[in-house]
Formats: sequence, C-alpha cells, structure tokens
Amino acid sequence: MYYIAGLGNPGLKYKRTRHNAGFQTIEILEKRHHIKLKATKFDALAGQGMIGNEKVMLIKPTTFMNNSGYAVDGILQYYNAELSRLIVLYDDIDIPFGALRIREKGSAGTHNGMRSIIGYTGSGDFPRIRIGIGKPENNLIGHVLGKFEKEKREDAQQMFERAADACECIVLEGVSAAQARFNK
Repeated sequence: MYYIAGLGNPGLKYKRTRHNAGFQTIEILEKRHHIKLKATKFDALAGQGMIGNEKVMLIKPTTFMNNSGYAVDGILQYYNAELSRLIVLYDDIDIPFGALRIREKGSAGTHNGMRSIIGYTGSGDFPRIRIGIGKPENNLIGHVLGKFEKEKREDAQQMFERAADACECIVLEGVSAAQARFNK
C-alpha cells in the first residue's frame, strides 16, 4: 500500500491558502478515486482506496503543519509501513509558481512540515512532490498563509490537478517515470 500525505493546516482560516497545496491535491485524489477520509486516532483524516490496481491511503494531518510528522509517522508505525511507500505532497516557495518537482528522497529544505516528518520518521528516504507557490519579494508568512490572487486561482487549480497526476504516476509507474513527465 502507498501512503499519500498532503500537508496543510486545519481549519477554515487556512482553507485554499498556498500553504495548503498538499491538502488541495489530496482533495482532488479523493474525488477522482472515490476515497472517503475520516478521523483517525493519529490526528489525521485518512481513507483507503485504489489508484489503478494499487491500494493507497490518503492522509491529511489535522495537526498544524509544523507537527505533521506526528500524524504521518503514527499511521506508518501502526501499519508497519516501509518509508519508501510514503509520498508527501507539499507547497514549496523555492519552486516557481505552477511548477512541480518530484524527488525520490532528500532533505526538508526550508519546509517545517517536512522537517517534522523527517524528524519523526528519522529519514528523508521517501518520495515527495514539491508544489511551486513561488517566493515573494517580502512578507513570506503573509504569502504562504495567503490565498492565491483571483487571476492565479485557475492556474493554481491546474497545478494541483498536475500534482495529483504526478502522484498517480508514482503509484502506477514509479518515481523515475513521474520525474521524466512532470519535472519541467
């Protein structure tokens, strides 16, 4: 089974913000594959289903971003999952708006949610899809926690659709195929 975690902050205040790019991508996968998420004892919403012939679990931590590792690692431990079967979707200010970067493993970079997951799991040896939200000239916090400008919302939605496509590609064809197709 693949464990697909989309990172974000819970609550209406953060809905549709740039920092919730992972949540927004998980919501697309939920709809495409008819997977219902429900509350778990691990401070996450999670649900199992299929992508093609592969079993998956979609995960949205209900902790705040900086403690995402608690929820993700709790689920991985409970299911005795291999870390290589985890795929994490998250926003990245170091990637231009609209672009995706897929990596088989790596560091947390500047992302606190990823820092938390690596801290809890003890390793960065898992695939991730970095969703480009662009870097502001100033007010980083306002940018990350802000919503996309009206004129960028359609492009943002297309980016989340592509991130969902990339995730499906990892599950069905592997990381290398997804990198070749989506890292532009």
